[in-house]
Formats: sequence, structure tokens, C-alpha cells
Amino acid sequence: MSAAAQMIPRVGLTWLLIAQLLVILPHLGHLPLWVSGLWLGCAAWRVQIFRMRAPFPGAWVKILLMLACGVGVYLSRGGLVELEAGVVLLIAAFALKLVEMRTRRDALVVIFLGLFAVVTSYLFEDGMLAALYSLLPVTALLAALIGLQQSGLAARPRDTLRLAGSLLLQALPLMALLFVFFPRIDPLWSMSASRESDVTGLSDSMTPGEMAELSRSGTLAFRVSFDGPIPERDQLYWRVLTLEHFDGRRWSQPEDARLPVTPAWQKLGEPLGYSIVMQPNERPWLYALDVAESSLEDARLMADFRLQRRYPVSQSLLYRVTSWPAALREPEAAVSSLRRALQLPRDVNPRTRTWAAELRRLYPEPELLVQRLLEHFNREPYRYTLKPPAVGQDSIDDFLFATRAGFCAHFAGATTFVLRAAGIPARVVAGYQGGELNPAGNYLLVHQFDAHAWVEYWRPQYGWVRIDPTFQVAPQRIEQGLEQAVAEERSFLEEAPMSLMRYRGIGWLNRIRLGWDDLNYGWQRWVLGYQGEQQLLMLRYWFAGLDLRVLGGAVVLFGGLLFGLVALLLFKPWQRERDPLERLFRRFERLLARRGALRSPGEGARTFAERAARQLPAQARAILRFLELFEAQRYGGQRWAPSELVHALRSLRRAFPWRPWGARS
Repeated sequence: MSAAAQMIPRVGLTWLLIAQLLVILPHLGHLPLWVSGLWLGCAAWRVQIFRMRAPFPGAWVKILLMLACGVGVYLSRGGLVELEAGVVLLIAAFALKLVEMRTRRDALVVIFLGLFAVVTSYLFEDGMLAALYSLLPVTALLAALIGLQQSGLAARPRDTLRLAGSLLLQALPLMALLFVFFPRIDPLWSMSASRESDVTGLSDSMTPGEMAELSRSGTLAFRVSFDGPIPERDQLYWRVLTLEHFDGRRWSQPEDARLPVTPAWQKLGEPLGYSIVMQPNERPWLYALDVAESSLEDARLMADFRLQRRYPVSQSLLYRVTSWPAALREPEAAVSSLRRALQLPRDVNPRTRTWAAELRRLYPEPELLVQRLLEHFNREPYRYTLKPPAVGQDSIDDFLFATRAGFCAHFAGATTFVLRAAGIPARVVAGYQGGELNPAGNYLLVHQFDAHAWVEYWRPQYGWVRIDPTFQVAPQRIEQGLEQAVAEERSFLEEAPMSLMRYRGIGWLNRIRLGWDDLNYGWQRWVLGYQGEQQLLMLRYWFAGLDLRVLGGAVVLFGGLLFGLVALLLFKPWQRERDPLERLFRRFERLLARRGALRSPGEGARTFAERAARQLPAQARAILRFLELFEAQRYGGQRWAPSELVHALRSLRRAFPWRPWGARS
């Protein structure tokens, strides 16, 4: 192929530049600034090359640019082998290849790199808006691919874009078929590109201040849909972690609780069935009501009754849960478990220890002591606040007897300390409480500001019993939510003035927010959640009792019909030979072909007829007569007279000697 034929046309280059801009835009939030400058410089350089005002980069220039990009990625991301660093390298190579490409083959490499870069954007954002936006760079890349071809479209950008959009629309039915029936594998975006510093949510340890900070965030934690009626809000305690070790300041998980040992429990009461779509948090634990069983293959109930999977949740995860809220949990607890639930550091909070000993002397029965402690929080002037005063080294003493103001973690931690000091096994449970009802889809939204801490204490024969001291101080926090509990101090999401959660009182704005969330929830459930086990469950539901071989044959048949439909739309056979003149000429062709005169591809009507006349001299006059009439009516502007052409065609047919059909000439 000549050098001119290998040159990149103007339209192809224009669409390639537009496509690069659209590909890079979603990555700007997690790319270092120098990558944006690199692309702008490469784009300007490429334009100047096209205008013949700048040369292509030499070998040493390309080597220096690659080394500079590698050093830039290493300095900005701390390495070259992590996933996020790999994405930065890909985008940098995507930009550098722009100035290196000389031929159409080089441009094809850039287009393929662009398609892969579009997919990598799902590592950081997999919502419905991101998916819709990704159609723009894909369409632009297709337009660039079309613009590279030697055709009339190479000079018409609008027609190039129209054809690219048409090709994308024609691919949608096949894409839908493959999505529904093709075996699911983990997509690229199931790998996480988030760093620990960017993770929002509960950690594996807790201080009161950290819990209060988490409640200043309006970030979504998970959504939940119940199979039946939604339970009352005061029953919605979403368990995440059990914190049993206390060092005087911080509650954390003991090493023993992390062992995959299924605890003893008994199913009582009616079960609750529900589905949860949780946001990625880079943690292995799952959200659930007590006591939970999940459909996930790698999820199991741990020794402290939390639900956990084998790997961290690095993408939106859909899972089914069945819970028994009235279940008995460890009515006969192990000695080691009770010993952990009585652990206290030495020489801290002496006033609290003295008070606990006095309570134990006055109320020897554990349930009476617990009731008296809860009444204390209810009757004394304790205050629920997101802005608790500072406390000293003996934090429990300062909270109970001095400041008397705090968040849920203060009340839960103090209650657990008092119970342990009185000889009653107790532990802190961290999770979420409540949730916001979205009437559009009849499901609950649970946000980070719904983070909550409560207490479990152990009673013989009854097992672990939940109590919530926060309810005694701020019942509106449990029954209505955090916003109502801190209404007087106006601290709800005060550091996020642009959050729509702050304006839930504006009816029309709140309806828009909930409606948009309902769309995103459907996207997560039916698109992102359509993986592995969910696909199998859905196919079994649709084709219950159907043999797998029959199902496979049906899929192949349906795929064939779909391919046939696409072929019909592409080739449009119903539009062929609608012209009566063209139809008569095709009959003329077939008549001569049966006598050995075949028309060559691209051969003109006159050239073909004259060649046939020389090949069949006995019928030459009839052949040329038909040609004259055809050209006069097709090109000479004569009135359309089909009878004349039909008569000429019949005369030609009679000019041939009779022979059986199919006999050779």
C-alpha cells in the first residue's frame, strides 16, 4: 500500500483527538495534574505535525518521554506495580502514542488503547451515569475508526458520527444477549483501585471521637430491600463488628474473635428475608441484622456473630440474607468467650469501678443492675451531641461524672465498662441503626451518619442480650434518626453544606433525590449485581425445570435469530432492485449467464453487453437492441416504457435455440 494511502485522514485524526479528551475526562479526579498537561502537549504537537509545522519525535525524544512518565508515576503513586499506578501509565501511554503514530496501523493501536482505557474508568466509578457517559468516548473511537478508512465518509465528520452511532445501536441487542446468558466472570472493575485513606466507613477499632466524625458523613453505606413489610425502625440494628478489647481509650477486636468458628445459636421466631446492595468499603465484613445467614458462597458467621466474607468488598456487592432477630445467641457460652467479655485494663477509671461495685452490691441480679444503669442514663442530665467535650486519661470517669455529654460510642463504651467492672460479661457492638425509607422503590438507604454503637451483655440461659443506652438519653435518635436527635445544636452534616440530605424538608428536591437513587439502585441490583450466583438464580427462576441442553439450544437458536435480524438490518434485502429498470437488467444478466456470458464484478452495462455480443454473435443484434433501449430509458431521459424492454428481452430469449433447463451452452 502506498504511503499516501497509509496517511491518517483529517477526519480520523479529529475524531481521535475528541475521543482522547472524552476518555481522559472521567480519570481526571484520580490522575496527577502532569498527565493532563502531557495530553494537552501531545495533542498540540500532533496538530502541528498534521499541519507540517513540527517533526515527529526522534528515538531519543521518545525514550526520554517514556522515562519521564515512569518517574512521574513513581513519584505521584509511590510505585509502578499497583493497579492505580498501572492506570496512570496506561493513560500516559495513550497520550504519548498520539505523537508517535504515523500510519493507519498506529492509529488503530491508539483506538484499541482508548477502548481499554474506557473500561479502566469503571475501577473508580461504576454508577449508571458513568456507564451512560462511557458511550460517548466509545462512539467517538468508532467514528475515528471509520474516519481512518478510504471512503467518501473520510471527508464528512457528521456522517462518520452518524454511522458510528448506528453501529453502536446495532450492537446493543447482541450485547444484551451476551449479558444475560454468557457465563459471568469477575469484570476488570472488580479489582480495587482505592487506597486505604480514601475508604469511608467503620474500621476494626473504635474511639468515641472517630464514631462522631463518621456521623458527619452523608456517604451511602448500603441499600436494603425486605421481602415483606419493613420492620420498625427501633428493630433495625445492622451488625458489623463486635469490639471486646479495651485498652483504656480504644475498643477493638480481639484476635480470638477473628477465627472462623461458628458460634452456637438457636433459631427462634419468624425469619426476615432481605437483599442488600452494599457500597465498596475495602473491608471483608458484611451488613446484616442478627442472627444472619447469607447466600454468598464465601460468607460465613464468625465467632462474634458478625457476617464476613473471605475477601474485602471492593465493588458494589449484592447479597441475600435471612435473619432470626429472636434467636438465642450462645445460651451456654464458652469460658474463653466470657473471659474476653470481662477484660478491663488496670488502674484506669477508679470512680467508675467504685460505682460499679456499689451497683453490684445493691443489685446482685444482672438484669436488675442493667435496668438500674439504664435508668441512670435516662434520669440524670446526660446529653447526646456530635460535639462532645474533651476528656482526660480516665475517659470513662470524665464522661460519667463530669462532662455527661457524648455520642453513642461514649454511652456504649461507658455501659460496657460498668457492666464488666460489676462482673457481668459485656461487649460493644458497632454497626448502623435505622435507615431512610425511599418510597419510590420501598427500600431503605443506610448512610454513614447512621453509624451506631450499642451493647450486648450475657445472661445464663438467655445468651447475649442487646441493650442501647443511647435510647435512654436520645430516643429520637433510634426512633427518627440522627438529624432529629441533633436538631437543637444544628450539627447534622454541617461540614457538607451541598449535601442534598440536608434539604430533605424541601419536597420537590427530596423527590428528585429519591427518584434518582431509585434508578441507581435498580442499576446496581440488575446490572452490577448480575454476577455469578445471581445470574444462576435468575436463569433458574426464568427457566425452572428446563433441561440445560434445551436451554443451550434455545440460546443458540435465539442468538441465530438475533444475528439474522442484525444481518437483515445491515443488508436490507427488501430495498434491493426496487427499480423496475434494474430488475429487468438483472433478468437480462441471468439470461446471458446461463449461456456462459457472466458479468464481471464492477463491469459496466455497455462493456458487459458488447462483450456478450462478441461471445454470442448469433444473438448480438438482440443483445445490443436491449442495451440501447435500457440506456435510453436509464440515461437518455426517455419516458419509461417497460413494454419495450420486456419485448426486447423476450426477443433475445427467442433468439436462443431451445434447450433443456440447466444444459450447458
